Parts: sequence; structure tokens; C-alpha cells
Amino acid sequence: MESISTILNNKRQNTNCALIPFITAGYPSFDSSIEVLYTLDREGADIIELGIPYSDALADGPLIQNSSKVALSQGIYIEQVLNILEIVRDKITSPIIIFTYYNPILVRGLDKFIMEISSSGAKGLMVPDLPIEETDYVIYLCSFYGIELILFIAPTSSYNRISTILSKSTGSLYLVSSTGVTGIRSNINYNLNELPNYIKSKTDKLIMLGFGISNVNQASELSKWDIDAIVVGSAFIKILSNKELSISKMMLELGIFCKNIKLAINIKNHKH
Repeated sequence: MESISTILNNKRQNTNCALIPFITAGYPSFDSSIEVLYTLDREGADIIELGIPYSDALADGPLIQNSSKVALSQGIYIEQVLNILEIVRDKITSPIIIFTYYNPILVRGLDKFIMEISSSGAKGLMVPDLPIEETDYVIYLCSFYGIELILFIAPTSSYNRISTILSKSTGSLYLVSSTGVTGIRSNINYNLNELPNYIKSKTDKLIMLGFGISNVNQASELSKWDIDAIVVGSAFIKILSNKELSISKMMLELGIFCKNIKLAINIKNHKH
């Protein structure tokens, strides 16, 4: 399993954009979420973002919040997420980024949490509400345990804040494509493409773009920007929320959607 930055760098050299699906660990159930990871890996996900269910997920829209609620009601906590990582680690090639909020990490203990996700097979960590003042110690622990910490930049971030984040970032950045929470949006703010251009003029760090990308056309348009990866979450969770589908049909639909998004963003674009 390669590192996050290695995969994104390789994509960048081939002028391709990486696909990063987001799913909630343990949704719709413990076993089916393992199946989901195998399906996404098989159908072309370059990296997979795995969310730890959390009851107070402020950055998440209704679909992801609900998936967290369902997973929590089935007893999916950090322990079970570590089990999922251990089960899939030698069976998939897509590296996994753990997405979680700061509070569960603090409760478990920073050092313990980062050590555990690393020894269970995760390659990266995203914490949307990590205070910038506390990033140095978290970065130190992540680099000690071989985990890439991915910092967030929002469209509302000031230039000063952006330069602080760039100076702390270890390799990849997560650029939030819209203000507010995640979720399916019919319109993406395409004027935001000035932001990746600005970031790329200041750094050679790799950019993941997420929040609200929900269909093939949006993904195709956004992949023409100067970015290195697209994160798609709610659209995958929506498929997993369809109670009328059997697990095998769900996996089929999930795989087709993954493949279509991948094709849309991998047509050689005139960027870079």
C-alpha cells in the first residue's frame, strides 16, 4: 500500500486526478462496510476516506450524519473501526485516510489513537476541527507513526491563515469547495478555482477537493482545475442508504458509480 502523497504525485505526473470516495465505517453494517471497501478498491478508488462514526459531526450533511447515527446504534466505535482496518489492510491496494473529529481522539489519547490507526494499517488522518494551534504536536506524532496528516483550507480562510496552513502541511491539503456542511449539491461554486491556483502559486503541496461533489458532470468539470484529487462522500452514502437494494445490488451500483466517476476525471485534462 503506497503513501497518500506518492499516489497523488504519480497521478499528477500523468495529468490525472485521483478519486477519493468517503464512507462511514460500519455503515450500513460492520460486514457490509468491509464489502464496500473491497468494491471501491476494485473499481478504481485511488485512496479511501473512512469516517469514524461520531454523534456531533458538525461538518457533515444529513446523509453522512445519519450514516454515523446508524453505525453508532450498531456499536461501531474506534475499536470496531480499527478491526475493519486490520481485516482489509492486506486485501486492498487503496490507502485509507481516517476522518474523525478532534474530541474522540482526545478522549482516547492523542499518542494512543495515532499509534493504533497506524498499526492497524491506516496511512492518513483528517481532523476538520483540529485547532491550528495544536497541529504541531499532532504533526509530530503523525510523522513519528508514519501517518500523513491532511490539513483543511476553507474558501473563507484569509491569506494569512492559508500561509500558516501551507507552512505546517506535510504533503497534502484538503480544500473545502464550499462553505457549510458536506452533502449533495446541485450547484458547485465554480468561481472557487482561483483558490487552488493561488495555493499552487505558493506551494507544491498536493490538493484534494471535496464537499458537495455529487455527480459525474461535476467531477469532470472540477478535475480540470489545478487539483490532484476529488473527494466524493454523500453520493456514495446515498447508494448505501437505499434500503430497497440487496447488499449485492448495492455493491453493484456502488461499483458502477465509482467506475463512472473515475472515468470522468481520468480523461486526460488540459491542466498542469
